[in-house]
Amino acid sequence: MTPLFSARPGFYRSRLGLPGAVLAPMAGYSDAPLRQLAAEQGALWTVSEMISARGLVMGGDSENLSLGRPFEGETNRVVQLFGAESELLARAVQKVEAWFTPAAIDLNMGCPVPKIRGKGGACLLQTPEVAFELVQAMKAATTLDVSAKIRLGWDHDRSVEVAQGLAAAGVNLITVHGRTSAQRYTGEADWEAIARVAASVDVPVVGSGDIRSAAQARSRQAMGVAAVMIGRGAVGNPWLFRALATGNDHFPSAQERARTALRHAELQTRFYDDDTVRLTLRPLRKVLPQYLPDRPELRDDLVQVVTLADVERALAPLLAPPGGAVAPGHSAAVPGGEYAG
Repeated sequence: MTPLFSARPGFYRSRLGLPGAVLAPMAGYSDAPLRQLAAEQGALWTVSEMISARGLVMGGDSENLSLGRPFEGETNRVVQLFGAESELLARAVQKVEAWFTPAAIDLNMGCPVPKIRGKGGACLLQTPEVAFELVQAMKAATTLDVSAKIRLGWDHDRSVEVAQGLAAAGVNLITVHGRTSAQRYTGEADWEAIARVAASVDVPVVGSGDIRSAAQARSRQAMGVAAVMIGRGAVGNPWLFRALATGNDHFPSAQERARTALRHAELQTRFYDDDTVRLTLRPLRKVLPQYLPDRPELRDDLVQVVTLADVERALAPLLAPPGGAVAPGHSAAVPGGEYAG
């Protein structure tokens, strides 16, 4: 068995030498603004929303594609691809590397959404030998680390078999979500199964599923995984990454959370730069209330925002310092470094 950390580690092994957790790829959530917030809080790395290899190669997408485009100065970002054809994935890897300068490339083998069946994602768990060929093609196309994110199986657990095949194909890291594709997001993630995978391969294994607190993350990591990946539990709560990176579990006040919610909206506006400003903040309507679940009286306004000024108005009761007020058009957001612990 090779040692877990080599003398000259690649991206994943070098980052796993630090304390912390990983931001999961989440369609509609893990875009550049959320990745930026997670990185500021100390995430080991972040993973983009999944990108279709076929769409990237055949569909005329460019370096302006928002799914893969980095935030200015963004680092430690992994770009995730999905597909089922070796040649297209190899070409997509080359485009991603040239356009988006990622730290590593990830293959999606876990998305259970029906519309991508036959095109990759969790379907590859039914034909893992195809996935092994995909990894080999991706590895041949880049010098970057290549990883794979899997579920336990399609409708039953065959995760050890799949993980061992991926390791043999040369993958640098495996992330395991502790459910089958058939389960979607129901029931509870099976961390015992994830632990069995971690014990069965020589490459680092990251565990994923149902992490919503720092204490829970630490207990799961103690089961033998190299790190934990956090998805839905980090939406509206990027401080989870700070807690796991620093050991400081202090949860921010409502005012601090409001400032970060506003900062999220500012980052959203800066990244998407929509001249009409009519669509930019719509995706955040489902996110902003999650920063302040203990302030339900703000929800109705937060789920209707259109402009940054709308967000400022909705959060004004919390943004104003004692005895003062936020001047119109002036952000009360705190620079990210002040949250970095």
